[in-house]
Amino acid sequence: MKSVGAESADLRSLSGTAWFDRIRRIGEEQGSFERLGDSHVSLYSKGSSTLIVTFETVDTIRKTQADQLPFGLSIARGRGWSHLGLIAERQSWFRDPSVYAFFDRLVDDCFFDSFENVLFYGAGMCGYAAAAFSVAAPGAVVVAIQPQATLDPAIAGWDPRWPEMRRTSFTDRYGFAPDMTDGASAVYLIYDPEQTLDSMHAALFARPYATLLPCRNLGRDTAAALDGMRVLPSVLQAAAMGALDRTLFRTFYRSRRNFAPYLKNLLARLDNDGRLILAGLVARNAAKRLRLPQFETRLIEIETQLNRVGEGLPPSLV
Repeated sequence: MKSVGAESADLRSLSGTAWFDRIRRIGEEQGSFERLGDSHVSLYSKGSSTLIVTFETVDTIRKTQADQLPFGLSIARGRGWSHLGLIAERQSWFRDPSVYAFFDRLVDDCFFDSFENVLFYGAGMCGYAAAAFSVAAPGAVVVAIQPQATLDPAIAGWDPRWPEMRRTSFTDRYGFAPDMTDGASAVYLIYDPEQTLDSMHAALFARPYATLLPCRNLGRDTAAALDGMRVLPSVLQAAAMGALDRTLFRTFYRSRRNFAPYLKNLLARLDNDGRLILAGLVARNAAKRLRLPQFETRLIEIETQLNRVGEGLPPSLV
């Protein structure tokens, strides 16, 4: 019997064609699989009356998921939910008439009406799509991590990223993502406010029904950080059940205290700001609780610096 690691390595070695064949078989066995134009596919897996609609990319799935399956499918399987996954083969922002037509057909077929709870989820480019296409399911909940509101230069010309997308239309159907959320029951925007461009996009989503959830010091890949903290599935489940709010999210987010990348970012920020004593307190706390050598080393350095000027760290954390 192969170990989990060996099996994961075998799955990652699948060719692109073999990988898509595997996804297609899953769809055909559990619901449906459909190619949408040249760059997108849809995968549907039938489950309970709770539906999670996710937007992902082939590249992210294959780089981050050990089982080489869409993140949304794993979330749905673990809870018995239904899952509809849209998968992009390139950085397209899902701006494709074939994708528009697919959602038009779902609306015409009253597909979303057969579910009690509908949750749209995506991150970054896929967060944009989750918000933009949520208009097809009035009353749905949207969780978008670091979403772009649009890449239309007339509105977001201040964002220099992805210059190759500037000729792509974001002004036709399913275009400006914040406006497309008007029919949602709730929208949750998760982002790191230290990432200025992400924060500016998040501000464009401000609506009475939208909850902005800033998460400092998570860095450029907030979704990966939340997943690494093992709280993202809980966030999505709470959102789908209508239970998510700022208080509950902050409860989940306390896991950052045990997440080394967050602590590293926090320590680096305090160092850069010259807040040596606070940096020392963070380093000591992390070294004591998590036994991480990098924090132990930094703690010694800070204590040495403070001793040189006749200062020291307080005896304990407040």
